[in-house]
Amino acid sequence: MPHRLFGHVDGADAGYSAARWASDAKAAIAEALAEDRLPILVGGTGLYLRTLLDGIAPVPAIDASVRAAVRALPVAQAHAALMVEDPAAAARLNPADTTRVARALEVVRSTGRPLAAWQAHRHGGIADTIEPRALVLLPDRDWLFARIDARFADMLATGLEEVAALVARTDLAADAPIRRAIGVPEATALLAGHLSPDEAAAAGALATRRYAKRQYTWFRNQLDDDWVRVFGHEHKTRRDAADILLRN
Repeated sequence: MPHRLFGHVDGADAGYSAARWASDAKAAIAEALAEDRLPILVGGTGLYLRTLLDGIAPVPAIDASVRAAVRALPVAQAHAALMVEDPAAAARLNPADTTRVARALEVVRSTGRPLAAWQAHRHGGIADTIEPRALVLLPDRDWLFARIDARFADMLATGLEEVAALVARTDLAADAPIRRAIGVPEATALLAGHLSPDEAAAAGALATRRYAKRQYTWFRNQLDDDWVRVFGHEHKTRRDAADILLRN
């Protein structure tokens, strides 16, 4: 079955968002259905899946001067301001989450309404037009983390050419999102001689495990009750998961 939406956006496009992905995904799903194929969505980014299914909040365009001022703030200062201007968001967000803190602050400053107020009214989702068969795989954490460690070490051993090509590009801003992608800072530091191979592997694996923990928590707690959750990683578990999808 052909893959879609894989490597289809250039790293210099810093404006690619969950909303744009949802639009692209809807088009890809329609194309697959027109070809009498079964679309299968695979991934671990819950926000993107939620945006596709439930739609997006109609947040107006952020005033450019407001955005620039907010994005120039250190995250601690931005979070302190958010505690005054949108206390509920400040309490909900990790104070060190630069992207989400800045987003919440720029929205309330630019629109006069908290982000949560906009998010309460979404549109454009496809959940009412399809019958998804949803399955969440939640393997044993120790098993998963061991695979993460091995995979990241293998990535460093075989994939440095890709990062080297990325680092060599002159059209990418220093703070481009792709430069902050998990594994890129560690591989970049290895190429620059700032980290040894073992140090880079350990740092990258740690960052990946932290992300996996957040995914694990999100998929355990933030999805609808009718999303089937399958725990374990044994062959029987995987076979049972496939049977669940075929039965539904």
